Amino acid sequence: MSRRKTKHRTGLPRIKGIGKKVHNAWVGYICICCDALNLFSIGDTLLNPNDAYSTAAWKCKECNYLHSKDSPLPFSEWPSEFTDPTSIKCRRFWQAFFRIITENKESYWKQCNACGRILPSNAFDRHTGWGPLEKQMECRSCKGAINAYLNPKRTKQQLYESNIKRRVGDLLLESENQAVDKNFIDDLFRRFNSTCFKTAKKLNKNDRDSWEIDHILPSSWLYPLSKENAALLSKKANNNKRNKWPSHFYTNNELIRLARITGADLALLSRKDPTVNSNVNVDRCVTRYLQVRERSNLNKRIKELKKLIKDYALIDKLSLKNKKLLGYV
Repeated sequence: MSRRKTKHRTGLPRIKGIGKKVHNAWVGYICICCDALNLFSIGDTLLNPNDAYSTAAWKCKECNYLHSKDSPLPFSEWPSEFTDPTSIKCRRFWQAFFRIITENKESYWKQCNACGRILPSNAFDRHTGWGPLEKQMECRSCKGAINAYLNPKRTKQQLYESNIKRRVGDLLLESENQAVDKNFIDDLFRRFNSTCFKTAKKLNKNDRDSWEIDHILPSSWLYPLSKENAALLSKKANNNKRNKWPSHFYTNNELIRLARITGADLALLSRKDPTVNSNVNVDRCVTRYLQVRERSNLNKRIKELKKLIKDYALIDKLSLKNKKLLGYV
């Protein structure tokens, strides 16, 4: 299926001159001679580390030092056997230098089309299929401002569907969620060293308005809150995370650290596309969801429930009795 045509509704003007180059990858490196930061666009094709080592000749914009496998290393305190470009020691240095800069998507940089800054790749949220880095056009800072502008403009239908997913999901998981008591919170702060996992900001456990518990795998995809599925975030970071799938918010290295801290399944956290947790008691959900007040719109409630069960392919999880009750057989 082809991707639908996107419309520019961010509320922020796009920077003229970037245009179709908005998805280009940039190389960023610190000059080994003068420590200047060098950035340049390489277009829509990522570099192969071996090719970069073999062919690159990157001149520093400040001191003109040439970063190439044929250049002697400028470290005056090193013995000549290390700085001589013909030596194996120098060659290994250059191989690692170019590999660090080009070995994976997170090693590159990207230009934001809202603020114009060229930032490390992990400053952008994931967007599968968009350019060689598969990142959104705006950096996460600009997305924070954009979301504050767009959220009040969401249509009633969008808000309705989002609320339905969350409400039905919460009902599905009602008896599965771990109690958030004092022991749970104390353990959470201990494991995350009283620090926001995303921003590294120190958090005060007693200042409840400053921190949130991130439901790492969202409840809207039917994952219960548990020790393995909880991260400590500042309130601002959690507002940015919202219902995002973990790989759409956290970087690869953050996902690895998160799995180590929580004991979560890294293979699941790192999936590109959200995956429904089918290990839920759907029959129990039906029972809860149909416990309605006498004046409630029962027909509307049944339609909501059936849509979610169908969307999540959970019909086969229903008992024969509830399949008949909801009209599946």
